[in-house]
Amino acid sequence: MKNRLHILRAERRLSQAALADLLGVSRQTINAVETGKYDPSLPLAFKIAALFERRIEDVFEPDVVVIGRRAAG
Repeated sequence: MKNRLHILRAERRLSQAALADLLGVSRQTINAVETGKYDPSLPLAFKIAALFERRIEDVFEPDVVVIGRRAAG
């Protein structure tokens, strides 16, 4: 999942460790979310959005999955 976490964190001049402390997670979790290696849980996504006073949709951009359809008949 793409996200703006690195940008938002930089705007506030927060280190990954400082952000992790504010959210109650590890620095490694913040790094994994920022690099797209880990999608945050819904509660963590809400905490992140609230901390930066943004909507979840303004922080995270879900991967789009296209589901194919079979023609009828």
